[in-house]
Amino acid sequence: RMWWGRVVVMSGSQSCRVYVGNIDWKISWQDLKDHMREAGEVTFADIFEERTGRSKGVAIVEYKTPEDAQAAISTLNDSQLGERLIFVREDRESTRKGGKAGFKGGGKGGYASYDSYGGYGGYGKGGYGKG
Repeated sequence: RMWWGRVVVMSGSQSCRVYVGNIDWKISWQDLKDHMREAGEVTFADIFEERTGRSKGVAIVEYKTPEDAQAAISTLNDSQLGERLIFVREDRESTRKGGKAGFKGGGKGGYASYDSYGGYGGYGKGGYGKG
C-alpha cells in the first residue's frame, strides 16, 4: 500500500481490507464505517463515487487486523444497511498484488481505486480516524 509516499508491506497473506457491495446510494462513508464496526476496529472506509459525486454502491473498508476483516465477511455479509442487504468479501485486489494494493489517502481525501469490474476509476470521499 502507498501512504503519503511510503510503501507499507502487509505481512502474511490475509488482507485487512474487505470489498462491500450493493450499498444503498443514500449511505455515507460514516454510516458504512459505523455499521462495519460491528465486526471490529475500522481504520478506513471509502464509498466509490461517480465523477458526479453519486455513489457507485461499492466500497473498501479496512480493519486493524486480518481477523477483524474475516469477522466482517462472516458476520456482515447479507446484513441490512439502509434499504439494502450488502455483501462483504475479501478485497481481491490487495491479495492479487501480494498485499501491496495501490492505495493512497489520508484525511478525507480520495484515491484512485478499482471498481467492481476490476478497472480503475472514480474517486471516493473516505475517511480515516475516529468518528
